[in-house]
Amino acid sequence: MMPHDFHIPILGEAKLPSPLRTDNFVSDATKVLLRVKADDQMDELSRVGALESAGAREKIFFDPSTSKAAIVTCGGLCPGINGVIRAIVMGLYHRYGVKEIVGVRYGLQGFIPAYGHSLVTLSPEVVEDIHKYGGSVLSSSRGGQDIRFVVDALVDNGVNMLFCIGGDGTMKAAHSLYQEITRRNLLISVVGIPKTIDNDLQIIDKSFGFDTAIEKAAEIISCAHVEAKGAPMGIGLIKVMGRLSGHIAVGATLANADVNFTLIPELPFKLEGAGGLFSAIVERLQSRKHCVILVAEGAGQEILAAGKKEYDASGNVRLADVGIFLKNAIEEYFSQKKTEVNVKYFDPSYLIRSVPANTADSIYCGALGQYAVHAALSGKTGLLVGMVNSHFVHIPLSQASSGSRVDLHGDLWARVIETTGQPLVFG
Repeated sequence: MMPHDFHIPILGEAKLPSPLRTDNFVSDATKVLLRVKADDQMDELSRVGALESAGAREKIFFDPSTSKAAIVTCGGLCPGINGVIRAIVMGLYHRYGVKEIVGVRYGLQGFIPAYGHSLVTLSPEVVEDIHKYGGSVLSSSRGGQDIRFVVDALVDNGVNMLFCIGGDGTMKAAHSLYQEITRRNLLISVVGIPKTIDNDLQIIDKSFGFDTAIEKAAEIISCAHVEAKGAPMGIGLIKVMGRLSGHIAVGATLANADVNFTLIPELPFKLEGAGGLFSAIVERLQSRKHCVILVAEGAGQEILAAGKKEYDASGNVRLADVGIFLKNAIEEYFSQKKTEVNVKYFDPSYLIRSVPANTADSIYCGALGQYAVHAALSGKTGLLVGMVNSHFVHIPLSQASSGSRVDLHGDLWARVIETTGQPLVFG
């Protein structure tokens, strides 16, 4: 990507002095390099790319005393959503003096009167303790709403700052909102806070909730390991999130080295035949009498895929259940071999999604909310806030897309192979 891909739109010149009592202001000229590694032949910044640094600006665009902000959460649940909401409200109210803040119930549905979801007032008192709980106090939903009606609602309710918390689909919707707002020449800032528990958004280092997901998955792996060792020829089988990428499975494997086989969407596998998964399981059981298998939900779809594809409200392909499939396939295989196995199956997906954020994610969520507030007040729009190379930056919503995958030739996957001892490929 070239540097011009990362231009951040502004609603107008920021002329008002910031009310913040700090000397830690950031200039628009401060950049963060997209790549920290470069080949000797590369032409410095012109080919590396740079992103605008996030943070408080010395001048702001919106008058806090006449501003109104709205916060919406979309897509699936994820640890840390409430922490982001709280940070936004506290930052708007206490640091800038924005007193009118509303929450939009049930995602973008909340903007459409026909759904019957009323807006809720958000104040420091309302959000004081919400970071201690999982889920979203605003609730959530998936796509399908007409962007024009959403913008109408923003105008009707006098909102000039919108904070969208969600994943790839939500960031695309936020970009469409920004485009419609721009088409109408409205002075409304749109700022996204990326949320995807799969950690598959490109450019950013990680999305919030990911650390918590790994921690909880690692706990389940320990339980599966205990169960596997507690029965003759025991197999602990765990399915975790990861529709198109195996980041959670990889992270959990490295966090808990009890895993013997890690299956991810990036790595197709075969069940039977020489070098297949079944033969690897047999070898493991013969040598150690138990094994633990961790599978991402999107793994093995090439084996399960059959018939016409179905899609959810966000446009995501409905996946076949690889966890149940593997459990049944393993039991059937060993039954035909007249060999006893005891498969203990764990699907902690909703448990992981709904827990409160751990300490690392809580810190991260707080920072994302604070940086989002700084961006909106300074009149920036059409952007998301995220961390790149350990620095918080502004990224154009036009550049927000999923597609971050585990590199099967990279160091991370090499460490998984070394940790589990599994074959490079199955089949």
